[in-house]
Amino acid sequence: LDRIPLDARVVLDVGCGAGALGAAYRRLNPRARVLGIEQDRDAARRAAERLDAVANADVEQAPLPFSLTAGLDCIVYGDVLEHLKDPFALLRHHAEALSESGTMLICVPNVEHWSFAAHLLRGTWDYEETGLLDRTHLRWFSLESMRRGLEGLGLAPCDVHPRVFEPERAQGFIAALAPTLRALGIEPQAYANRAVPLQYVWRVRRRPPVRLTVAATMLAPVGGVSHTRVVYPLQAMATDAAVQTRLLGASDALPRLPPEQPRVLVLHRPILTGPPAVEQLARLFAAGWVVVTEFDDHPDFFEAMQGEGQLSFTGVHAVQTSTPALAEVLRARNPELRIFPNATRALPEPRNFADPGRLTLFFGALNRERDWQPFMAVLNAVAASAGERLRFSVVHDRAFFDSLDTPHKRFTPTCDHDTYLRLLGEAEIAFMPLADTAFNRAKSDLKFIEAGACRVAALASDVVYAASLEDGRTGLLFRDAEELRARLLRLVAMPDLARTLGAAARAYVANERMLAYQVAERIAWYRSLWARRAELSAALGARVGDPALAAALRVHADAPSPPPTWANT
Repeated sequence: LDRIPLDARVVLDVGCGAGALGAAYRRLNPRARVLGIEQDRDAARRAAERLDAVANADVEQAPLPFSLTAGLDCIVYGDVLEHLKDPFALLRHHAEALSESGTMLICVPNVEHWSFAAHLLRGTWDYEETGLLDRTHLRWFSLESMRRGLEGLGLAPCDVHPRVFEPERAQGFIAALAPTLRALGIEPQAYANRAVPLQYVWRVRRRPPVRLTVAATMLAPVGGVSHTRVVYPLQAMATDAAVQTRLLGASDALPRLPPEQPRVLVLHRPILTGPPAVEQLARLFAAGWVVVTEFDDHPDFFEAMQGEGQLSFTGVHAVQTSTPALAEVLRARNPELRIFPNATRALPEPRNFADPGRLTLFFGALNRERDWQPFMAVLNAVAASAGERLRFSVVHDRAFFDSLDTPHKRFTPTCDHDTYLRLLGEAEIAFMPLADTAFNRAKSDLKFIEAGACRVAALASDVVYAASLEDGRTGLLFRDAEELRARLLRLVAMPDLARTLGAAARAYVANERMLAYQVAERIAWYRSLWARRAELSAALGARVGDPALAAALRVHADAPSPPPTWANT
């Protein structure tokens, strides 16, 4: 699942079974057209309920039983090729149907797995109903035989991922065999590299891709924002076989790359001030990196970012942010700027509205005391009148929890993002107060997007949320305490309204605010930055005027013109 290109338009799952993989992918990319071929009639019938179209057919007899108006962006073979009479003939046929950057995703068993040798040595080799010795296997593959087969078709393997299970048993077998291996002139570690993987997952294209490396730093994850702005975008881009990503810890060294390989380093909310920042940036530039600052808050409200020698925005090649309001502030400091609105990586399976007689109001946010305090009296009044029909789930904010005058409440301390989303998804209403301040007006609508993805009805201030939440259709807005009272009472009295609002918000997120829909734009922009690195470096040097940075930036001064294909991005 993590290797299917997240921005694929059309995906074909060969041997799709009951469609579980395709269904999981559609929760990441609802716009995709997902097709399946499955020989088992019952499985194909179940898959047809999950995918756009399923052919109940023998793929070797009917390789492409669909009407295609464009190329396939990904063809998945999950433990399929070993069951075919002529798998490479099928791959040759399917390769012709790939789009220009289409990917074949191939999972095959490893004939060199240690358990084969163990069975043979013990005299226990026999066919089994499932697994490596499945009695329906017709073909066998090693790492090298698969590579030769793919290259023999003129295809370009991009990478291969070993799937390892029970490594302790494998190492025990290899250790016992080590004297014999050495006697045969085989290094035990070299044998282990071949014998430990149970399967290999290959990513293959018609032509070798132009590689791009994107590395990023990240502040300590608090409240899930770090994941939304850094971790999930890196994971999304890594689904493209041409992109290598790396999340850097505080002590991690930058990857060493060939001088000509495109590379971009994203600094998450950096505070770059004075001589130490000049030294740090100079090292990055001298190593050939194009440097981008990722920032999603108003910088004027951070004391450490004020004063002389501030380079967080002027001293980098480009800036990325989350909202038009922030872009207006930051573009004055660096004109090379791109907005990537906050988006959700997946649509969770809905888990709320199980009890129509009870609703749970969720509140989970950092530094919101001044935002919620004017509304606490109203929340308590509604809670008193609703009784058991209204419960509260609070994450992180103990003061908010303690101020709730109701026994129907639950508190969860600051937690990881997955736990936060699970708790949010168990609620029916999400409370999102924001006071009208300059700092808040630069914030994003992330909490509405997260709530919508989970089918939770948003009850939100008009500040920020009015720009994306359609009042009365995808949520409810309030402008003062009395409006909050009226709208919360309405939701308590009409649980079906909350469900309708949540469903409409989920549809909006599925159509407009998935991370999958940003992948191509992010990759294209990073490639464009690399292609224009000489121009951007010259502009950076002119902005800053520091001799040390100017010297380090010379590594980009003689950058070659970008290949014509990059111009298309």
